[in-house]
Amino acid sequence: MGLTPTMPLDPRTPVLVGAGQLLQRVAPDEALEPVDMIAEAARRAADDAGAPGLLAAVDSVRIVSLLSWRYVNAAALVAERVGAHPRETAYTPMGGNTPQTLVNKTARAIAAGELDVAVIGGAEAWRTRMAQRKQDIKPDWTVEPDDTAPPVVLGEDLPMTHPAEAARGIVMPIQLYPIFENAIRAAAGRSVEDHLRHISELWARFSAVAAGNPYAWIQEAKSAEEIRTPSPSNRMVGFPYTKSMNSNNDVDQAAALLLCSVEAARRLGVAEDRWVFPLAGTDAHDTPFVSNRENLHSSPAIRVAGRRALELAGIGIDDVVHVDLYSCFPSAVQIGATELGLAIDRQLTVTGGLTFAGGPWNNYVGHAIATMAGVLRADPGSVGLCSANGGYTTKHAMGLYSTTPPRDGFRWEDVQDEVDAITSAKDFAEEHEGPATIESYTVMHERDGSMTNAIVACLTPDDRRTWATSTDADVMKAMTSDDLIGRAATITGGTLTVD
Repeated sequence: MGLTPTMPLDPRTPVLVGAGQLLQRVAPDEALEPVDMIAEAARRAADDAGAPGLLAAVDSVRIVSLLSWRYVNAAALVAERVGAHPRETAYTPMGGNTPQTLVNKTARAIAAGELDVAVIGGAEAWRTRMAQRKQDIKPDWTVEPDDTAPPVVLGEDLPMTHPAEAARGIVMPIQLYPIFENAIRAAAGRSVEDHLRHISELWARFSAVAAGNPYAWIQEAKSAEEIRTPSPSNRMVGFPYTKSMNSNNDVDQAAALLLCSVEAARRLGVAEDRWVFPLAGTDAHDTPFVSNRENLHSSPAIRVAGRRALELAGIGIDDVVHVDLYSCFPSAVQIGATELGLAIDRQLTVTGGLTFAGGPWNNYVGHAIATMAGVLRADPGSVGLCSANGGYTTKHAMGLYSTTPPRDGFRWEDVQDEVDAITSAKDFAEEHEGPATIESYTVMHERDGSMTNAIVACLTPDDRRTWATSTDADVMKAMTSDDLIGRAATITGGTLTVD
């Protein structure tokens, strides 16, 4: 496997020493605000490390971008609450990839001698905020002075919606991931019924893991039949996904990770049985706009980033024992598993995923890594893989972990050049009139279960991608019961007619 060090451990080797999680189920007027949630998760991480003095030694507080409250400098507020005096406070752009990207960046900074102790944290109190909004209540949460010094921004935003996509109303994950799902079905040659059974069985396995996770939002194992069958409590959202196949952001959750150098861990008294080593990491992205994807059922960026992370760690995919694939929707898991060479029927989550464990916007992977740390401590010497995804299967980060240190120290690469070299981007026909072939689609539903509109990805006769919509009841019904992928169609003024 290549994990056994051949020489004494470099004191600059980065190590994850503490992980803390918080799940908040209280009345809105009793709820902690996000920075207080992160602070509590950080205290739990220090307790997990067995070294409360770690927090006073933190020299960087790095916070994952949050949505449930707008702070000028959330990292500074967290530092104040935990008694830290960092020389750096930092924040990320948006994206579910950012927790793993932060670990990659932090491990590199520690190895380079730029940091000694860092806390990475994130939280959402979205359930509380939505409950307050329904009551027209503005919470009494921290509002910083206008002259508050902003944090350093670690990373750059990547525009992911083309203006022409936005003009068609294609702007939400709940629209695009089911389109990927139907493309996966077509590529696999499954019928609508067979594929629905396939993905509901996958999600039932995730639900079973969440049932045993004390930090999961839904700790009740659901059957595949329950997951795939529409009901008043499990409405169809974007075909073929019921509510039970969508990421669940109606949660109050926080997670924090403590990373430091081996030298700092020893100096601060962290026992070695708490150490989990980041072995290797990679970052990359697929084409920013879905319209330019070579197809709608694969990810060159996951393929390259996964392979290269394994190479950097000196291992193969068969050496990976524990896995947490990003799981906002079943299509994300299937694409990830295929590109990484993982069997779809093996355990692919340690938390239960974003539907059942909870999907606190950008910070789900913070919980995945925190959970993975405990899994690896319980299985010393094994290797765990966490994948992270932002956008529409767009931005990706990979991380490999073990209680056994890496032979050559932590290694990381940005593999974007290699991804770009193997990507065959499609041309985008922003406006198209005339004949087309249906490539994939979804049918969106209202809360009462009625169908509202179909969003259809099409290919033009010269193999460009274009988009169309339909509100024709017969077309939408056929899309949810038959396989219209590959059918000839005509687009007129952006509206699809099936030939």
